[in-house]
Amino acid sequence: MLSTYVKDPQIPARGCVIWMHGLGADASDMAGLAEHPLIAALPVRHVFIDAPVRPVTLNAGMSMRAWYDIMGMELTDREDKKGILESEQGILAVIDAQIAAGFRHEQIVLAGFSQGGAMALYTALHREKKLGGVIALSSYLPMASQCLAALSLDTPFFLAGGEYDPIVRPDWTRQSQQWLSAKGYKNITWRQYPMEHNICVQEISDIAAWLSTHLTGAQGA
Repeated sequence: MLSTYVKDPQIPARGCVIWMHGLGADASDMAGLAEHPLIAALPVRHVFIDAPVRPVTLNAGMSMRAWYDIMGMELTDREDKKGILESEQGILAVIDAQIAAGFRHEQIVLAGFSQGGAMALYTALHREKKLGGVIALSSYLPMASQCLAALSLDTPFFLAGGEYDPIVRPDWTRQSQQWLSAKGYKNITWRQYPMEHNICVQEISDIAAWLSTHLTGAQGA
């Protein structure tokens, strides 16, 4: 069972965002983003997940928090199917826990940065139940050639990345956006910012606006 940390708003929650951090980070990384005043003011429960600790080939086999192994710098080096499927099952269990807590499927947004964003995309797309949306920051869809999307085509997506990102190349993020469009997903917000592999203030503002739009009207738990 994956470790989770929950932060509830001061007013009744009208939605739930499940956050997944990037390689080598932990749940506190995404918690810092959610504490920004623009996001913290929203009537949203935030759930932060710690990835499992595992050896990462790219980092000389050092053990760290990682959703799956990364063998090299190319996109195809990030297709550790066993690790991705294991993490997917853990994330699904977190979703089910929030459903049991009273949220509806359409009130839940999967969100993540880098490797965490990859898991948000992969897990959401294989979910047959409708979700409130997906946020993938500086990320990509892993195993896209094997992905059989089951998620409702009216699901909203927020995809963003850095113009100068040397870790997750801008064309990978763009390819994921194009993949979604080709599969029939129309509700895609796409943003690119003048930054490298990080999150900027304008991006946080755009995320807050997107969350406000897509979770407005949802009845809370």
